Amino acid sequence: MALSTSSAITLNINGEKHTLPVDHRTTLLDALRDRLDLTGTKKGCDHGQCGACTVLLDGRRAVSCLQLAVAAEGRVITTIEGVAQGEELHPVQQAFLDLDGYQCGYCTPGQICSAIAVIEEHAAGWPSAATADIRPEAGVPPLTADEIRERMSGNLCRCGAYVSIVQAVARAAEAEAAQSPPATTGRLGGPDDAAGTEDAEMTV
Repeated sequence: MALSTSSAITLNINGEKHTLPVDHRTTLLDALRDRLDLTGTKKGCDHGQCGACTVLLDGRRAVSCLQLAVAAEGRVITTIEGVAQGEELHPVQQAFLDLDGYQCGYCTPGQICSAIAVIEEHAAGWPSAATADIRPEAGVPPLTADEIRERMSGNLCRCGAYVSIVQAVARAAEAEAAQSPPATTGRLGGPDDAAGTEDAEMTV
């Protein structure tokens, strides 16, 4: 007897649950765009190389073109449509708007979702390939322009708005740090830990 190639799944997206039948080969990106009309998440390369389709899965960034929809069941999915609080923009969205962190805007939803995760990863003390001192006792590295560029390197902007993107991420990180309590643990602490950032150099 042939096994079924489709299933009914329930996806938790932006605080709402959606039940739909999908072919097991359907990517999360196609389910979002074609089945649920959440077209803010963009299809770029469809090979996981450009970052245009980035969403948040359980708070961590993921390229939805490489994620099967059936594998996302039971996880908390946040798309660009879900990052604002009602009419109040997320600090990253506001910073991109204020500092012109976009031109055509096609990559912007993925850039914003990535930036949200980048700020949280940095505040939790996660080092990057640009971090000079990765010893735990060194604490959270300054969020310099080099750090931002490295951490955002998976998101491509065909218009070349990188200077403004770096500025926007730095400003949003400062705004997040100002609203968060002081960190109580060192590097690789829990997700609720936060740390201040210093002004990033804006040259690229």
